[in-house]
Formats: sequence, structure tokens, C-alpha cells
Amino acid sequence: MSNTNELTNRINEKYSSMSKGQKLLATYITDNYDKAVFLTAEKLGKIVGVSESTVVRFATYLGYKGYPEFQKALEELVRNKLNSIQRMEVTYGRISQSKILETVLQSDAEKIKSTLDDIDQNAFELALDIILNAKHIYIIGIRSCAPLASFLAFYFNLMFDNVHLLHTNNSSELFEQMVRISEEDVIIGISFPRYSMRTLKAMEFANNRSAKVITLTDSIHSPMNLYSSCNLIAKSDMASIVDSLVAPLSVINALIVALCMKKQGEVAKTLEMLEDIWDEYQVYENDEINHIDDHMKMRYARLEDLP
Repeated sequence: MSNTNELTNRINEKYSSMSKGQKLLATYITDNYDKAVFLTAEKLGKIVGVSESTVVRFATYLGYKGYPEFQKALEELVRNKLNSIQRMEVTYGRISQSKILETVLQSDAEKIKSTLDDIDQNAFELALDIILNAKHIYIIGIRSCAPLASFLAFYFNLMFDNVHLLHTNNSSELFEQMVRISEEDVIIGISFPRYSMRTLKAMEFANNRSAKVITLTDSIHSPMNLYSSCNLIAKSDMASIVDSLVAPLSVINALIVALCMKKQGEVAKTLEMLEDIWDEYQVYENDEINHIDDHMKMRYARLEDLP
């Protein structure tokens, strides 16, 4: 059972035996979960009109070890319910203009650290083995996750022969691209709140055809894990104007580096071949900047030199 149902069930089951203060808290949280999730125990108490200790006792009364654990359950409750307007309101309510750079970078750093502390090393190793042994590799990411999928596919194409970055204009096209997926293949699905139904359907389709399914998502309670055989968990920010996907990108970087090390010889040959191709076809000849004598020289023809 997910924490979404767990928290609401606990409140409903215990509501009749709660004290007056606890009932006030339960009512406020049920009606204002999108605001309550960002409040400290002290601030929540002030808003409801009870003491901080009452808030802490309320959390333990519901069966949580303390307020931090209760707040995590509350985060799960609202994780997929905040819309873009609510995210913007919450963000501007928490961050002063002069502190935006510091706050955002610090928050991203904390998400990477939290991901490092919690990620399952065995799941990471399993993902490497599945990818290395797959006949075809399918990758899907939608909306804000699309750049992550493209980044992963770009580097996988340097290592593997049969990489398919799924294009997702509509569900019909999606399944047409996956029509030959089989038990010898793997699909990597990337999705963070608000979760993508098309990504979930793609993984369900792959699972029904006995393909391996790897997910990169934000929680063990994510619906993306329904069909996966390997779950990679990376922290994201559910309450900002833009989705913070720095930690997921770091996990992707780790996957790429680990696979490069396992296929070092093949990757080196591919890169040598590409360097020769780039030189032969002057791929970078007109799009490079060199540093010469402390002055940047743009390597493209000047307009006056053109015929």
C-alpha cells in the first residue's frame, strides 16, 4: 500500500478518538495538504492554533516515529497532486529573490547527496547487467524527462548498436516503434512527478512481451515501478517552477560511465572512428573556438572573405 493511502487511512481510522487539537490538525492537513507539506511543526501549530508539541504528538499518534517521518508520508500524499500554479506559488512563497541562486543550487546539491545515500547499489549493478545483455535497448522519457532520455540515448549510441529513443507524439506511434520488442530486449523508462501515463503504458507493453524493464524515478511508491524488474531511485523536486532533475541526470551519468568502463575497448574504437570521420568531413571545422595567445579565434570564414 502506498503512503498516499496509508496516511489518509490512518487519519480516518483514528479521527474519532483524537483530541480537539488533533482533530483541528487532521482537518487542516486534509483540506490543505498542498500547504501543510512545506510547514515545520512549529509553523503548522501556529496556523492551526495548537502547540508545536501537539503537532509532534499528532504525528506519533498516527504511528510515525516523529514529525520528519510524518512529513515524508505527507510528501507522498501531495507528490503527484500539485499543479504548475501551486508549484509557482509555493516556490515564490519560500524563496526571496536575493536567495534564489543559493537556494536552488543548495537544494540540488542536497538531492544528489540524498540520492547517493539511498540508492540501491545492487539495483544499479543489475541495471548494468541487463543493459549489457540486451539485444535492443529502448529509452523513453516524456515532457521534462525527454532531455534526460535524449542525453542517455546519445551516449548509448556510442556504445551499442541497437538503441531506440522512443518518440512520443501519440500512443499509437509509441506502440508502433515497440512492436518488435521481446524478452531479449530492455526498456528504460524515465518519469518523475507529475508522472507520465504514456511512459507507464510503454513499460506495461514491454512487460507484457517479457522484455526487461528498468525505471528511473523518484520513489519506491512511484507508479512507474509497477512493471519494472529494476528500480533506480533519484530524488527530484516536486515543488518548484521547473522540475529539478539534477540527481536523475547524475544517476544517468553514472550509468554511462560504468558501461563505458565495461566496454572500454569498444568505446575507444568507436571514438577513434568518429574522430576520423569528424576530421574527414570537417564536422567541427566551422564550429570551433580555439584559444591562441590568449585570444579566441573563431574557426569560420569571415563574411568579407566569402566570394
